[in-house]
Amino acid sequence: MSAELHTRAVVADTHNDLLMAVVERPPGRWASFFREQWLPQLREGGVDVQVLPVFVDDQFRPEGALRRTLRMVECAHTIAEGNPDAVKLCLTGDDIDAALAEGRIALVLALESAPGVDADLELFRTLYRLGVRVASIAHWGRSPLGDGSGEDATGSRLTHAGVEALREMERLGIVFDISHLGATGVAHVLAEATRPLLASHSATRALCDHHRNLTDEQIRGVAGTGGVVCVNFFPGFVSADRTKHTIDGIVDHIAHVIEVAGIDHVGIGPDFLREVLEDVTPPCCEGADYPGVDTSATLPDLDGPAQLPALTEVLVRRGFGEKEILAILGGNVARLFRAELGRAR
Repeated sequence: MSAELHTRAVVADTHNDLLMAVVERPPGRWASFFREQWLPQLREGGVDVQVLPVFVDDQFRPEGALRRTLRMVECAHTIAEGNPDAVKLCLTGDDIDAALAEGRIALVLALESAPGVDADLELFRTLYRLGVRVASIAHWGRSPLGDGSGEDATGSRLTHAGVEALREMERLGIVFDISHLGATGVAHVLAEATRPLLASHSATRALCDHHRNLTDEQIRGVAGTGGVVCVNFFPGFVSADRTKHTIDGIVDHIAHVIEVAGIDHVGIGPDFLREVLEDVTPPCCEGADYPGVDTSATLPDLDGPAQLPALTEVLVRRGFGEKEILAILGGNVARLFRAELGRAR
């Protein structure tokens, strides 16, 4: 039953950093490397909608951030143009529906913390023209637009430029992503937002007390905008206890979002990092240092997109109904994207 249900579902993954791995290849290999290395995994996992975040590593910030951003955007376009039978870079909800009807995977470009933009807000218009349809304004630390959750002790709201960035994204039809934003910043966004919000990869604070996770109040706030909270599968955000790094642990977070906000406001944002980190971190070097997070932790039986059917199997075993599972796997995200992507105010 679960295999058939997973195949029938629209599976939407709102956070996979695969662009980080692809862009490290020579540009002439971008399309073919994606086809050889990532497309089979997405197909095996039944992924129908894949959000591609543009994440800029610290070594490119600040001077090279915009160049790196543009290179990764170009990488996404090259992937789509080189694999037209398999994927489509989508600018609107109608584009997504067309891609799904043709049996292609819908790709959606996102900015993660927008370091190439900073306070030059006119660049959101440039990146919109290049296909960006989702964006966040902070990562782990400080940014000119707002602080990441690693700076929660500052108690800082969005900067003036951050508020204007929210306004510009709402005007253009770029979905605002609150994942990684600090607690006071999230409260500020919830007070200012006039369009639905997305949490692209955030687990729940009630089940794992980490600053990267969302409180019940924040989850209710996102739902109140008509938005969706997509649960992060990263083990360190699922539980501080390694014995609870399981698919059931992820389902516990999904169930909690449903309990707090209702079935219409939950999705999945796996943040599969194992392969990406192995691919982009040279053996001679250490990976990124995020205090309090073990980046080497993995989730048994679900550490890559090919294993996503295992989540559906556990959802069925845990007693979730068909309509609930279809909503969780991607129905809610698809609804949000149909209503919001590229729809200018």
